[in-house]
Amino acid sequence: MSSFPLRRIRLPVDPFLLLLIGTVALAALLPARGAATGYVDHAVTAAVALLFLLYGARLSPAAVREGLLHWRLQSMVFASTYLLFPLVGLVASLLLRPYLPGDLAIGILFMCLLPSTVQSSIAFTAIARGNVPAALCSASVSNLLGVVLTPLLVSLLLSSAGGGVSMVAFEEIAAQIVAPFIVGQPIRPWVGAWLLRHARITSAVDRGSVLLIVYAAFSAGMVEGIWGQLSPASLALVLAIDLAVLTMVIVTTTLASRWMGFATEDEIAIVFCGSKKSMASGIPMAAILFSGHALGLIVLPIMLFHQAQLFVCAILARRYARRTTAHDIEAGTAMLSTPTAS
Repeated sequence: MSSFPLRRIRLPVDPFLLLLIGTVALAALLPARGAATGYVDHAVTAAVALLFLLYGARLSPAAVREGLLHWRLQSMVFASTYLLFPLVGLVASLLLRPYLPGDLAIGILFMCLLPSTVQSSIAFTAIARGNVPAALCSASVSNLLGVVLTPLLVSLLLSSAGGGVSMVAFEEIAAQIVAPFIVGQPIRPWVGAWLLRHARITSAVDRGSVLLIVYAAFSAGMVEGIWGQLSPASLALVLAIDLAVLTMVIVTTTLASRWMGFATEDEIAIVFCGSKKSMASGIPMAAILFSGHALGLIVLPIMLFHQAQLFVCAILARRYARRTTAHDIEAGTAMLSTPTAS
């Protein structure tokens, strides 16, 4: 009997992307409602806290200090989040105002004034094998500054803005990010080396937190009926605008990073931290700043952008990871083939 060699089956699509699509389908068919919403929110909070506990246990204090002191990288992320994005959003909202409802045009600009995400920015940077300490600092600082800068930019660029900003964002950042990370630092001498040897554990938490965020976001949209407020053509137009803005920012940050001579690991952190917008921060802020408007239409662009950035960055992160792995293999091969002096 003849035998045939077994070959590993390679899927034409990234398995993680399939998981994302499956998560979206699950949220569409079985969104979290009522008491289940609280359980999902608690699961997201726990996953994020665990993620940063693991980062705190893995990252050395020296690496964290280096990330904070990397002022060129931090400046690039800040410029993308609070200069490039607002400029693009202002131009887009002015050009599209004749073709979209007023509140929807406001929503597009508001989306561009929000801070960067924290969880997914760092998770995708880790998946792409980028500079995680710098990403941790950039995303956290962006979110903290956004509590002040976003309402300020709204008041400057939108005459309809008003109200104040609560301290909830500070409390959530402290509880979900800063505290677990600080707890992870002192336990690093005991578990840090073990976590580095078992990188799949952190990788599973990275991907798990992203999947939970996707499910929670789509569930909220389904329950609130956001997706039924506009026709399919209007939804497609808003999604196209979001994708155009996202593409423009990713291309700009990538080219600027390479032109300024950043290392690949730093480029990854800049691209993923500088191209995100936080729906978690945006929706509560919108409820405060636009109490007299159609809130559903105002937050629709950020909800669509949130889903788009997760899918696009999931693909981009895997491409970066393959590129970085190939580079490491080539470097290792070249080192082994280099003759050594006897």
